[in-house]
Amino acid sequence: MKIGRQAKIVDLISRYDIETQEELAEHLNREGYKVTQATISRDIRELKLTKIATNDGRQKYALMNAGGTGMNEKYLRVLAEGFVSMDMAQNILVVKTVSGMAMAVAAALDAMHWSEVAGCIAGDDTIMCAIRSAEDTVRVMEKINKIVGRK
Repeated sequence: MKIGRQAKIVDLISRYDIETQEELAEHLNREGYKVTQATISRDIRELKLTKIATNDGRQKYALMNAGGTGMNEKYLRVLAEGFVSMDMAQNILVVKTVSGMAMAVAAALDAMHWSEVAGCIAGDDTIMCAIRSAEDTVRVMEKINKIVGRK
């Protein structure tokens, strides 16, 4: 439950300019997560969210740069928990996720900063990753398999 909720938080802050804990709680409640302010506060701390300025002078929650190992661990957990399967078509990698987790898993993949990945597009339960070559696609699949515990 916690992993799914935290993945949903990553998804929500990537899609919306969420300024307060109350706003975040409202979004989570609409998504089916019944949360308290204490839970939101703990998730914000564990995810190491920060507030950044928006173009209109307001603030919103955002993920800190993934420089620290704690953040990388979160991304690895989101990827491992949300991953269902993957398949390749030349240099396109299609990743299937748990319903509603594609954006969070795509954010995790993007945060890995793998040189082979040009970018990812996410829907509800499917991600399309543009990979630089078919050989690179195989390498990325191997990396993902190691993360999700499949050899």
